[in-house]
Amino acid sequence: MTTVESRPPATVPDVPNAPTKLIAAMALAMFGTYLTILTPVIVTLSIRVAQIAPDGKAAALGTVLSVGAVLALIGNPFFGAMSDRTTSRFGRRRPWLIGGMLLGFAGLLIVATGTTIAVLTAGWALAQLGVNATLATLFALLPDQIPARQRAKVSGILGLMTSAAILGGTALAAVLAGHTLLMFAVPAVIGIATVALLVAVLKDRPAEKGHFAPYRFKEFLNTFYVDPRRHPDFVWNIVSRFLIWMGLASVTTYQAYLLIDRFGYTTDTVAGGILIATLVSTAGLVVGSSVGGTLSDRLGRRKPFVLGAGLVLAVSLALIAFAGSFPVFLAASLIYGVGQGVYLAVDLALATDVLPDPDDAAKDMGVLNIANALPQSLVPILASPILAIGSSDNSNYSLLFLCGAVVALAGSLLVRMVRGAR
Repeated sequence: MTTVESRPPATVPDVPNAPTKLIAAMALAMFGTYLTILTPVIVTLSIRVAQIAPDGKAAALGTVLSVGAVLALIGNPFFGAMSDRTTSRFGRRRPWLIGGMLLGFAGLLIVATGTTIAVLTAGWALAQLGVNATLATLFALLPDQIPARQRAKVSGILGLMTSAAILGGTALAAVLAGHTLLMFAVPAVIGIATVALLVAVLKDRPAEKGHFAPYRFKEFLNTFYVDPRRHPDFVWNIVSRFLIWMGLASVTTYQAYLLIDRFGYTTDTVAGGILIATLVSTAGLVVGSSVGGTLSDRLGRRKPFVLGAGLVLAVSLALIAFAGSFPVFLAASLIYGVGQGVYLAVDLALATDVLPDPDDAAKDMGVLNIANALPQSLVPILASPILAIGSSDNSNYSLLFLCGAVVALAGSLLVRMVRGAR
């Protein structure tokens, strides 16, 4: 990559505070974007797949999610790199923020109206590409726009929006149950509106012409590679994040089918059960995110909170694995929410502390987000044989969630390898 010595740094100077309206707009945009993409992941896509292929729903869902997640895996760093290089007079972030949401909306309309698994897969792939273009750009705003001293606090707010989006999405799915098109369209419209608000508030600037080398196929391949010798902390953070998200994905991907197969819910009622569980986990997340983010900023430490969050998540996943009743599942969901809240509050701040190159923030955050996207692809692939072990109807959820507990704990332990952060 070529550089220009006189170019000002991409990150914000060490000023006391970022504008409150910018933080609020970022939070709302994060909420809307995750509402768009997580509502299908948590609720509506599993319902849609079960409607079309009720006998092979677990395998079919795995196929749809895997293809979409692979494209998200490719799209995140690609769109991040393109955003870094955009010289449009509208800025380098704005076009990708709003353009990605519009593409995602088109994909979700295909999912809502498709009548075969193949059509659903194509629509979901398009939705993943679009929304991940927005996400890669949105995450880059944290190092772009927020001073280092505020990042854990803002990271905690943004992390809270993830769970708020899950809660809002499950509530919408419950209210709109039976109206397939609306279950997919309404969250996407809200997402477009919130991102449009951020675009209106954001003080964006175009990339400097000639600063970056031409973006050829070699550069595209290089977006997926971070030299572990030059940037070991960033690489260890990616590995740690990947394993923890593998544990998280085991719940988000299969809790609907757990409720159906173990607790007697149906495709018409499961959204209500997920809504109750999400309300409970959100209560835990609010506590974990608020306390974790504030204490992390105050103490100037990140790694102990990631370690603690991983332990709490492992305990909650083990409880989910052996939950014999819905109330026990709810208790485990509360613990899960606390662990997830602490983790989301701190890990993103830790990542920004060890970015390889602030000028390539969107690309590097896109690479980091592979650790979020890849588990969505791998968990359905790995879950199918795991669910079949010792079970004639592919419902060994206990083993699946125990595996999630082990990998989440391993991921939190590996954060100790990050030497450049406390």
